[in-house]
Amino acid sequence: MDNQRPNSDIAFTETVKQLQRRNGSRDAYAKMEARGWQDRITPQLAAFIAQQNSFYLATVNAEGQPYIQHRGGPRGFLMPIDEHSLAMADFRGNRQFISQGNLLDNCKAFIFLMDYANRRRIKIWGEASMVEGDDALLRSVTPDDHAAAPERVLLFSVSAWDANCPQHIPRKIDADEVDDMLAKRDRRIAELEALIEQRRR
Repeated sequence: MDNQRPNSDIAFTETVKQLQRRNGSRDAYAKMEARGWQDRITPQLAAFIAQQNSFYLATVNAEGQPYIQHRGGPRGFLMPIDEHSLAMADFRGNRQFISQGNLLDNCKAFIFLMDYANRRRIKIWGEASMVEGDDALLRSVTPDDHAAAPERVLLFSVSAWDANCPQHIPRKIDADEVDDMLAKRDRRIAELEALIEQRRR
């Protein structure tokens, strides 16, 4: 972290701080700034990311127009490659290339990870690029047995990240998790029914 400026200034601009002062929250956030936000991928963050099958990527074009794109894949498809970098295989999609074009004009980017089941969210600020022609890197971040065709690598350099409180997050569970819970229940019911049948004999 810069000795002169806290890394939370990536989000807390002077205008934001003025609003915090006006609304009575500035003192609390000033104390948070003294501790600083994380700027490296901790084991806890890596474990959280490994469980996610979805995230949102925000970019901005040369005219300042924001764009948010949903990215999905098997759990762990977004992966740390060192303490400050995340990467994922960029698979063939609808061929609009909006995020890729934005990153060519402005490398600033933002990742938003939402875990609805456990009511947790992580915000990650940084810079990103699309890496083409690095076959070794592409192979290393391509999930096994994934049907889609990988074309390039999204490489994300982490500047700062923060975990939000669970306030106002609705609890939702992914369909695959529901299917797994129902399958476990059905197996348990079958076991109990078999046990009951044995005792009747």
